[in-house]
Amino acid sequence: MRWEAQELAVTDGTALPGLQRIAGLVRSVRTPEFEGITFHEVTSKSALNKVPEASHVPFRWTVNPYRGCSHACTYCLSGYAPVSMADGSTVPLARVRPGDQVLGTRREGVSRRLVRTTVIDHWRTSKPAFRIELDGGTSMVASGDHRFLTPDGWKHVAPAPDDEPPRPHLTTRDRLMGLRRAVVGAAVRADGMLAVSYVRSLDVELPMFDLTTGTGDFIAHGVVNHNCFARNTHTYLDLDAGDDFDRQVIVKVNVAEVLAREVTRRTWAREHVAMGTNTDPYQRAEGRYRLMPGIIEALAGSGTPFSILTKGTLLRRDLPLLQRAAEDVEVGIGVSLAVLDETLHRSVEPGTPTPKARLDLIRAIRAAGLPCTVLLAPILPGLTDSEEHLSALVAAVADAGATGISYIPLHLRPGAREWYLGWLESTRPDLLPLYRRLYHRGSYSDQRYRDWLRARVEPHLRKYRMRDDDDEPLVDDRRRPLHGKRWGTRLRPARLEPPPEPAQDALF
Repeated sequence: MRWEAQELAVTDGTALPGLQRIAGLVRSVRTPEFEGITFHEVTSKSALNKVPEASHVPFRWTVNPYRGCSHACTYCLSGYAPVSMADGSTVPLARVRPGDQVLGTRREGVSRRLVRTTVIDHWRTSKPAFRIELDGGTSMVASGDHRFLTPDGWKHVAPAPDDEPPRPHLTTRDRLMGLRRAVVGAAVRADGMLAVSYVRSLDVELPMFDLTTGTGDFIAHGVVNHNCFARNTHTYLDLDAGDDFDRQVIVKVNVAEVLAREVTRRTWAREHVAMGTNTDPYQRAEGRYRLMPGIIEALAGSGTPFSILTKGTLLRRDLPLLQRAAEDVEVGIGVSLAVLDETLHRSVEPGTPTPKARLDLIRAIRAAGLPCTVLLAPILPGLTDSEEHLSALVAAVADAGATGISYIPLHLRPGAREWYLGWLESTRPDLLPLYRRLYHRGSYSDQRYRDWLRARVEPHLRKYRMRDDDDEPLVDDRRRPLHGKRWGTRLRPARLEPPPEPAQDALF
């Protein structure tokens, strides 16, 4: 199949094996442009989603054209895996960065030799982990879909799931191609000491990392590893803390038509509709499916006010449409930005648009005459909560023309918690004691930390006139603020009381 002129053309319109159970499934498609991702195109019976009464958010309705996110790829190894650098040193995989020189291989007839290659991109995820033990004592942790080079070609760590076609995978009969000497020009060979002793599931999800290199491979643990597929449009990726690792993306291809019917019913009260509350509506797939223009037209045409929260610079495409919509209804736009430092951004948000790109997006929104609130989220304890960083961040956002700022400290739900703490352990282990104190009661940061953060941020907001005396400081991390005094043209913030806090032990 192929993409042509923003339309999807497939050679076979049937669903992929084992996936016909998805409700309303029209077809499942894969394309080289979105390597490692399957799009399940569905027809949805409804578009408006009512938020449960128990949710602590200041809106009641959402529209989610996508379920999942189109920004995943094939991932590989634990962040501790030692990667062979071109200068002869080794660096943990989690610390390798784009632009670094590492060792890859180049085929010469039936053999391979080590060559210097550049790291183009660095990826991360959380996946079920497998341990691979090699004769000689080498122990590796990798995802099941990672591939190693054997004398018989590339083989995955584990067999394919039951509902997918079979694939070559490691057994105790395999040997991995390793190094004779870890220098440029050295030969790569199969060595008896690199025989596979066993492959075992660890029954746990762990942080995983991968590289894109110029040769398509790299050396880690002394053996040849297949790397992540390179994508030229990586700067437009829009990773989300919960969904950016999901490679099965549901696309509601008829969402605009269904929404148009729902918002014209006599029973529809034209309440505010928030988008971007689950998955980003301007994720990369939106450039192909173009669902948002129809959604915007349906809401504006019915007199329904709405807001959009995004990290995606693709929103620029729809600014003329949003300008026209704002003539008829209240339109709120929010951009999420929490990291200003480019180096830290590449480490904690490697797949999202850069801070500069998002600041430019804010300027473009304001130049279009639309309001733009910036959500500083998540603020990372010990990493982005310093006086210097917050002062510079608020100043940059104010200089870009933002009409308001809200902020939320990091929220560590199960799954995200394990992934983030694993990343922290590999990059900033000195901060682990602080996080254990702040999140010792669960997913939310300690109340005293939130009070401390409020006292640190609020003066900067008042300095740049981002907070009036009667404004509510939207800092509680149990609700996602999507509109405040300057969010839309006339919307005021919903004043919600946070749930009572349990008694806390001393932090320090």
